[in-house]
Amino acid sequence: MAGDQLQVLNALDLAKTQLYHFTAIVIAGMGFFTDAYDLFSISLVTKLLGRLYYTKPGALTPGTLPPGVSSSVVGVALVGTLAGQLFFGWLGDKMGRKRVYGVTLILMVLCSVASGFSFGSSPKGVMASLCFFRFWLGFGIGGDYPLSATIMSEYANKKTRGAFIAAVFAMQGFGILFSGIVSLVVSAGFDHKYKAPTYEDNAAASTVPQADYVWRIILMFGSLPAALTYYWRMKMPETARYTALVAKNAKQAAQDMGKVLNVEIEAEEEKVRRITESKSTSFGLFSKEFVRRHGLHLFGTTSTWFLLDIAFYSQNLFQKDVFSAIGWIPPAKTMNAIHEVFQISKAQTLIALCSTVPGYWFTVAFIDIIGRFAIQLMGFFFMTVFMFAIAIPYQHWTEKANRIGFVVMYALTFFFANFGPNATTFVVPAEIFPARLRSTCHGISAAAGKAGAIVGAYGFLYAAQSKDPSKRDAGYPRWHWCEELPHCSWRH
Repeated sequence: MAGDQLQVLNALDLAKTQLYHFTAIVIAGMGFFTDAYDLFSISLVTKLLGRLYYTKPGALTPGTLPPGVSSSVVGVALVGTLAGQLFFGWLGDKMGRKRVYGVTLILMVLCSVASGFSFGSSPKGVMASLCFFRFWLGFGIGGDYPLSATIMSEYANKKTRGAFIAAVFAMQGFGILFSGIVSLVVSAGFDHKYKAPTYEDNAAASTVPQADYVWRIILMFGSLPAALTYYWRMKMPETARYTALVAKNAKQAAQDMGKVLNVEIEAEEEKVRRITESKSTSFGLFSKEFVRRHGLHLFGTTSTWFLLDIAFYSQNLFQKDVFSAIGWIPPAKTMNAIHEVFQISKAQTLIALCSTVPGYWFTVAFIDIIGRFAIQLMGFFFMTVFMFAIAIPYQHWTEKANRIGFVVMYALTFFFANFGPNATTFVVPAEIFPARLRSTCHGISAAAGKAGAIVGAYGFLYAAQSKDPSKRDAGYPRWHWCEELPHCSWRH
C-alpha cells in the first residue's frame, strides 16, 4: 500500500512541523473560538433577559424567562448547529472544504451581529427574533465543526496529527474563557456607571434601562474574531487530499502543496486516476462496503459524542443555576441586574481558567503519546467518578462550609471532559474515515453530539422545574416556586 501513496500526500504525512501547521491551527481554531463564544455566552445573560423583559412594574421579585422561552433561547442554537453539521458536512465533501469554509464564517459573523439587534414591540417579539438569529448562528457554527476538523486533519503530518486537530478544538476553551472576560468587562463598566439598587424594595428599579445594552454587546462581540480571520481562510489552498482524491486534480494538488511545503512535487495524474477508479476506494456512504469497513467506526463516533454532550452542555449552559443552588453566587435580591451578570461571569470565568482550558491543552500534549482511546476512556471514567461524588452526598456539598469542595469537584468534571472525550470525539472522526466521506461522517458524528446537547439542555430545564417554595432563595429560576406565591408577577 505504501507504493500506492501519492507523493503529495506522502510529503504531507512526513513533513516536519513548521509555520504553516501553526498558521492552519490559528485560522481553523479561531472558528472554534467563535463557536464556543457564541454558544456559551448566552448562559451569561439569560437571567438579565428575564429581569429586563419579564419583570412586572411594581413587582416585589424580578422576572425570569418562562420555561418555554428559556429553553428556546438556550437550545435553539444547538438545533441550528445540528442541522448545520449535517448540511455543511455533506457539502464539504461535494464542493470542497475551502469553498464552503468562508460561507460558514460569514453566516456566523452576520447572525452574531444580528442577535445583538434583536427587536420586537413586546418581550415575546424580542425573544422570537433572538431565537431566529441564534438558530442561523448555530447553523453556521455547525458547518465549522466538520470543515475545521477535516482541513486540519488533511494539512497535518502523520506524527503529530492528533495534537494539531486537538489544538484546533482547544480554541473552544479560549472562546468560553473569552466570553466570560468580555461579560465581566462589559458588566463592570455598566454597573459602575449606572448603579442601581437591589430589588428588595423595588424589583423594576434594580434593572436600569441601560442594562439592555449589556446583553446585546456581549452577544455581538462574538462576530469580531470570526471577521478577523475571514481573509486568511480564503487565502488557504484547498487540501491536497480533497483536490487529488475527490476532485481528481493531481496537478492542482501538487502545485498547492508544493507552495505550502516549499518543495517540488510530482503531479502523478495516472496514479490518481488508478486510485480513484479502484472499486476498493469508490464505495458510497452507507453502502454495504461502507458498513462493513466503517459502520462500527461511525457507530462509535456518534454514540460516544452523543453521550458526552448530554453531560458537557448541560453543565456548561447551566453553571449559573448550579452555583446559585449551592450559594456560590449570591442571592439575586442582594444584587442589581448588571451586578448579577458580573457575578455569574466571574464564576464561569474562574471555572474556565482553572479547569476547562487546561483540560484541552493536556489533551494536545498527550494525545499522540498515550493515544485517543486511553484519553477517552480515562476522561469518561473520572467524569463519572466526580459526578457521583458531588451528586450522591449533595446535601453535604450545599452546606456553606463545603461549597468550595463542591466547586473543586465540579471543576474537575470539566477538566476530565476536555482531557478526555470532549476532545477525542472531535479528533477521531477527522482521521478514521476516507477523504471523500470524511467531512460528511464528521458532520454526522458531531450532529449526534448536538442531539445529546439538546437532550441535556432541555432535560436540565425540565428536571429543574421544582415547585418547592423552600428553594426560591437559592437562586433557582422563578418558575420553580412562583405558583406558590400569591404576589407572583409572572403568574399574574
